[in-house]
Amino acid sequence: MAVMTPDQAHDLIVRTLLRCGTAQANAESVARALVAAELVGQSGHGLRRVPSYAAQALSGKVDGFVSPTFTHPRPGVIAVDAANGFAYPALDIAIDWLTRAAPEQGIAAAGIARSHHCGVAGVTVERLAKSGLVALLFANTPAAMAPWGGRKALFGTNPIAFAAPRSGGRVPIVVDVSLSKVARGKIMAAEQQGTDIPEGWALDKDGRPTTDPRAALAGTMIPMGDAKGTALALMVELLAAGLMGANFGHEASSFFAADGHAPGVGQLILALDPDAFSDMARVRIDDLADTMAHQPGARLPGARRDDLRNDAVKAGLQIDDALLAQIDALGRATEV
Repeated sequence: MAVMTPDQAHDLIVRTLLRCGTAQANAESVARALVAAELVGQSGHGLRRVPSYAAQALSGKVDGFVSPTFTHPRPGVIAVDAANGFAYPALDIAIDWLTRAAPEQGIAAAGIARSHHCGVAGVTVERLAKSGLVALLFANTPAAMAPWGGRKALFGTNPIAFAAPRSGGRVPIVVDVSLSKVARGKIMAAEQQGTDIPEGWALDKDGRPTTDPRAALAGTMIPMGDAKGTALALMVELLAAGLMGANFGHEASSFFAADGHAPGVGQLILALDPDAFSDMARVRIDDLADTMAHQPGARLPGARRDDLRNDAVKAGLQIDDALLAQIDALGRATEV
């Protein structure tokens, strides 16, 4: 197991993506997002994404050189075109504009189309909360869940994230959930390790409960909250993809495979200035957060994020040696 500082991990990602057909600015944006995921303990959205990102940049499934653009169709809205590139440069444009627009107008929205994997949704909304805004993000992903009672995957696991600022420089409240009972990555890990999964995680292609990870990957994920989960997944598909003119989950290609067409999914981010609604809004956010945090055994969502980041900075990021070797080999064949 290797140990790297966040700066070293950032540089590794940038160098790798540059070798694999990505512009400097885009590589820097991706690296910031992947390191941010590692720092909050979400390694499945961190350096482990580099091999698939690099392979897709090399194949052209992701355009590593494109720059996202945006239009301003209404005073409170921007429509960002990620142009089948990485999602993170488009997210940077959205966050920069929302940070300026929401305090001016009270509420602002940024929609992103022709997009890709947006990483840890909680990291994105936390950035807005640290600017004093309440934020929501909806993102659709490639199909992995069937409608309740169905057998064919139609919806993605479709993350929803929410963040609210707290006074006194305290860590924002951050809620980040996907709509399957467990992350698909856990089933992929079990398949790689040759271990069974618990019953209740997934169904096989015939709609039967399974503990075989291969059968689960060929079948569908079980939604969080059963029928309620697929209702929420439908909502996210319409907000993130339907409103954006983006691909629905069943139309999107894999975030992992290098072949096929670009995923072309969508994201919607809403930002609200608490002060626009009530001069008590920030106090009331603190009141509820403090009441919850002071209850024995309760944990406020997002409360551990700074501790995780501080620990990771002090101890370094632990990266599997095999993963580092895989990353180091990426794009070497294209070097002269």
